[in-house]
Amino acid sequence: MEDKMGMDRKIKRKKWPPKKIATYAAAGIFIIVVLYVLLFKMSKSTLNVRAERLTISTVERGPFQEYIPVVGTVLPIYQHFLTADEGGRVEEIYVIAGTMVEEGDELLKLANTNLIINIMLREAEIFRASDNLRSTRLSMEQYRLRLKQELADIESRLQQQKRVYNRYSELVKDDLIPQHEFEIAKDQYEYLVKLKELTIESQKSDLEFRQAQIDALEDSLERMESNLVVLKQKQDNLVIKAPISGHLTRLEAEIGESKGPGQEIGQIDVLEGFKYRAGIDEHYIARIELGRTGEYEFAGQKGKLVVKQIYPEVRDNRFEVDMEFVGKEPEGIRRGLTLHVKLELGDIAESLLLPRGGFEQTTGGNWVYVLDEAENIATKRRIKVNRYNPDFYEVLEGLEPGERVITSSYESFGNMERLVLK
Repeated sequence: MEDKMGMDRKIKRKKWPPKKIATYAAAGIFIIVVLYVLLFKMSKSTLNVRAERLTISTVERGPFQEYIPVVGTVLPIYQHFLTADEGGRVEEIYVIAGTMVEEGDELLKLANTNLIINIMLREAEIFRASDNLRSTRLSMEQYRLRLKQELADIESRLQQQKRVYNRYSELVKDDLIPQHEFEIAKDQYEYLVKLKELTIESQKSDLEFRQAQIDALEDSLERMESNLVVLKQKQDNLVIKAPISGHLTRLEAEIGESKGPGQEIGQIDVLEGFKYRAGIDEHYIARIELGRTGEYEFAGQKGKLVVKQIYPEVRDNRFEVDMEFVGKEPEGIRRGLTLHVKLELGDIAESLLLPRGGFEQTTGGNWVYVLDEAENIATKRRIKVNRYNPDFYEVLEGLEPGERVITSSYESFGNMERLVLK
């Protein structure tokens, strides 16, 4: 009986076997670890910042124009630079810088001893060449007279012999003279005819040769005189005169100072108008074109300038442009004033605009912190920008009109994904 009852007893199964408990425990630990990592990561990529220390800007759609700020100087529209055509030592100064001068006024005088000596030597050479030419001409005339006399003697003998020859020609017909006397007269006559022809030809050749000598001497003398004229012009150039009427802005000369040929020594400005000259970074040399305009403000007056000349030579990583005022020049403008100009680089176009700020030093314009609707949290977002000017970026992707963006410096934010504004 007891054995039967023992055989019929039910064995109760345990509800949580160790294997199952171990499985659930592992899953729970895994979930806890994941949650911990996520919470830790989120806390590590989030930073609390004070809102009042931030600059927050609104993304807007509006007209955009690419331009660059340039700083330049107002100059007279007509300038004439004074140079020393001939080198020399400053001997006298007749005017001082800052005065008004008239065309032709003497400004200063240079002394050049070598030039004076050279002129004296040229004058002596001309005197000798002129004297030689006169002697040669006199000798030529005397020689021509001798040739005429020689030819006249031959002509006289020829005429006498011709008469003899004609008379003997008649006498020999009547046998009144021997035949050999006639032949002698004939030979003598023909000889004198030939002698006359040869003398004329010889004299002509000789006279042409002597005349060529005279022509060469005359050409040489003419060149010497022309050179002397040039030298005397150089001597006249030692006195530097005002080529135009205007304001002698500067005169860089001191008594006793040496000036080389072609050296710049001063400047005269014609105060009939002004232009604007600015230096621009060489990065923009391919984008600046004639006709580009710029805006300026001076003494409460706004106006425009237009590019009239581009100097492509680059010095110290900059090139220069000349611009002229559009319309009437502003009142009170004068030489030497500095103007700040917004020089356009393209046409105006409707674009999505993001104000520029300190953030670009960290991001390069590639990403920004964008605020949520409550403006409590700012999240990092990548953007794509195109052109820019000193005020705005032209946004192509990543932002929408009306969104609010932190545009102040990001230097203290590190690599945080989110900012919580307090």
